[in-house]
Amino acid sequence: REIVDRGLIRSITQMLSDLGHAVYVEDFEAPFLASSAEFYKKEAQEFIVSSDCSQYLVKAERRLHEEVERVKNYLHATTEAKITRVVETELVLNQMKALAEMENSGLVSMLMHDKYDDLQRMYQLFRHVDGGSQLIRTYMADHVKDIGKQLVTDPEKTKDPVEFVQKLLDERDKYDRVVTQSFADDKTFRNTLNQSFEFFINLNQRSPEYISLFIDDRLRKGLKGMTDTDIDLVLDKVMSLFRYLQEKDLFEKYYKQHLAKRLLSGRPVSDDAERSLLIKLKTECGYQFTSKLESMFTDIKTSRDMMQEYTSKAGEAGCSDAAAATSGIDLQVQVLTTGSWPTQSACKCNLPRELEICCERFRTFYLETHSGRRLTWQTNMGTADLRADFGGGNRHELNVSTYQMCILLLFNDTDRLTYQEISEATEIPAADLKRSLQSLALMKGKNVLRKEPLSKEILDSDVFIFNDKFQSKLYKVKVGTVSAQKEGETEKQETRHKVEEDRKPQIEAAIVRIMKSRKMLDHNSIITEVMRQLAPRFLPNPAVIKKRIESLIEREFIERDADDRKMYRYLA
Repeated sequence: REIVDRGLIRSITQMLSDLGHAVYVEDFEAPFLASSAEFYKKEAQEFIVSSDCSQYLVKAERRLHEEVERVKNYLHATTEAKITRVVETELVLNQMKALAEMENSGLVSMLMHDKYDDLQRMYQLFRHVDGGSQLIRTYMADHVKDIGKQLVTDPEKTKDPVEFVQKLLDERDKYDRVVTQSFADDKTFRNTLNQSFEFFINLNQRSPEYISLFIDDRLRKGLKGMTDTDIDLVLDKVMSLFRYLQEKDLFEKYYKQHLAKRLLSGRPVSDDAERSLLIKLKTECGYQFTSKLESMFTDIKTSRDMMQEYTSKAGEAGCSDAAAATSGIDLQVQVLTTGSWPTQSACKCNLPRELEICCERFRTFYLETHSGRRLTWQTNMGTADLRADFGGGNRHELNVSTYQMCILLLFNDTDRLTYQEISEATEIPAADLKRSLQSLALMKGKNVLRKEPLSKEILDSDVFIFNDKFQSKLYKVKVGTVSAQKEGETEKQETRHKVEEDRKPQIEAAIVRIMKSRKMLDHNSIITEVMRQLAPRFLPNPAVIKKRIESLIEREFIERDADDRKMYRYLA
């Protein structure tokens, strides 16, 4: 290698500077920068052919460091920025698109294979040249959208809601780390990442339902053994997905249904976790979003206190109700406020006589202190614990739904009943009756009934027999499950229809608010403003907004301007 006499070169450049900075610039710096540009232009072509993206970036970074050192050793300090710009232009700016698109080693490959150090080097080099950061953001956004789109539109990957959401969380964790570790937690990159996730999560209409089901799964069983800090971390991650949802009102609908089942089962894994999530939702969406959810918690606490008072009074009265005393029924009632809980149509179901007596006794007690109210029993939401004796002295405690209890108690008087006989005796709605019988007769290890003929479907001609040979290692056997399942296509359509109906008054309220404050406004401005105001809950369809405007005109809240049909005027 040729030995460079740094002292000599330093003396020469110093001499040129001493003659005047213009001499240094014109006679040395300008030719030096031009020849350097030519040198690096040629070297860039050599590097791009002989190296993969990672190797190229290392070489470019080393050349930049070498030039900075060279300036420090024997050039004027003002040359540093200029020569740095030359190297960046020739080695980075002019090659960045080719580098990003390199097959098997470019930007997408680095993202796919978690090359955090290489991505950091690319970010540090590219961000100093025009359009460099934007280029990385564009490629990253396209890649994340592509990966996400494949995930949310693949029928196989969306079969299991819990696994589906876990995959979303894993993807978010991965790219969150990329932004934090490789891209210096750059806000513009974080915004790009958020926009990409929002794009593909909302491609799947079931995302709000699946995120709620994931929360339901975690709050039922997935948090056992975790510390409060770990639980909070899981909830924060789920909230990050919730923020991407455009249909937050649809999520609320599902969340309310799933929360109701958790609260009414009486066995939530963590009351603190439930309330912590409620606070996070309230912080994110405001009081209006969570007011009914909070009312559900209040109802459960009030019911608990009320049952203590009821039990105490029954004890003081010496349990005058002989039927209730001899039956040994421990009645637990939860009084739910209509409007706060998911709407339930009152389902007809013939309760056993001894239970009806208990219910009437409670009704009398309740209405003594709450006159003017009306109690409607929601038998489709209840549970029961039954003690059952089987052959060979086997005794078990069965945890069943209220419907299943009504079915099983029929077998105290007979060992064999037809489907029609059960249906007539209980009057349980057909769909619920069939589901209950499937759980009692077809679930392995929990089949306290036998079905003839043995098939998965329940037919009107089927016969059910008490399974005297039932055995289980557990004394307490939970038949069926109250955990939420993803909705079928019909139920999904019903839920969406309910949500669409709930949106109409919200859209109308927004239109009236806007018109009241502005007095007169054109059609497009109303559409834009309504969409802006309602975006935190859902994205209204402009066609639906137009229909609500027409409805408000008919009801004389607003009117069209006589001269300009596209202008609307508020009517006080």
